[in-house]
Amino acid sequence: FPLFLYSMLLLNDTSLTPVSFILNGIPGLEEVVHVWISLPFCTMYIISLLGNLGLVYLIHHEESLHHPMYFFLAMLSLVDLFTCTTTLPNALCIFWFNLKEINFNACLVQMFFVHGFTGVESGVLMLMALDRYVAICYPLRYATILTNPIIAKAGLVTFLRGALLMIPFPFLVKRLPFCQSNIISHTYCDHMSVVKLSCASIKVNVIYGLVVALLIGVFDISCISVSYTMILRAVVSLSSADAQQKAFSTCTAHISAIIVTYVPALFTLFTHRFGGHSIPSSLHIIVANLYLLLPPTLNPIVYGIKTKQIRDNVIKLLQGEKGASTQDK
Repeated sequence: FPLFLYSMLLLNDTSLTPVSFILNGIPGLEEVVHVWISLPFCTMYIISLLGNLGLVYLIHHEESLHHPMYFFLAMLSLVDLFTCTTTLPNALCIFWFNLKEINFNACLVQMFFVHGFTGVESGVLMLMALDRYVAICYPLRYATILTNPIIAKAGLVTFLRGALLMIPFPFLVKRLPFCQSNIISHTYCDHMSVVKLSCASIKVNVIYGLVVALLIGVFDISCISVSYTMILRAVVSLSSADAQQKAFSTCTAHISAIIVTYVPALFTLFTHRFGGHSIPSSLHIIVANLYLLLPPTLNPIVYGIKTKQIRDNVIKLLQGEKGASTQDK
């Protein structure tokens, strides 16, 4: 009983809750290296802003793109925008201006949004795989199955799933005492990077993190795998080689998005929990940043190159603006 009472007093002691954390950027690298690293990060962030905003505008503006596939793509672009914006401006402030301090509550808010948006992104990729499955396996019923109300409900459920599963993270962190260092070896408030600073047991946090990874990551990857297995069977059964190639070509951009999103995510997940000492912390932090930055940067480029309808509409839009500017002259 005395031990239990002491632990309760320890958890309720507000003096063990730090006022702020210090985000140490990428430890082990000199400040000059930080500046050089910031340049490609900043370039990628600008590309992601322009690419995703342009893609959302194009899908909204062009009626020919008002189809389920492009509505899901617009959802992905919006999520990508929010995901990289929650971390990159903060990282650039660390690299350029040495502004490393972040308020404790602001850190928890950033943690919620970072993990929440990555969870939503995984769900949107799963919805896009189901969209391709319906389009290829049930082409005649595609428009009747994926109606606008169904798309809106699917997007809402995906968002709520990501938000509700991530809400416990800040509360699980807030209950922990921090009687050691307040320096986070990262560029943003990642859940595991923060809880490792606690002087109490973090078993509950680790277990809940793994549960969320199973409920989101494993479930979504399983649905994507099943969808593409069914797509592969349907495509192989087509008699025409041209029809097979056309069917496969509609999936290449989505497959690229899956690879770009999940490979860095799995690397970050496993190194945090199982390979923390064997992999340099600087490499881990760089990959963790790329995990949030690569998909928003590459997805608009890949879809712009691989999707004929988007490519044609971009060319038409640019030609229209060029023609308008010529007439003005």
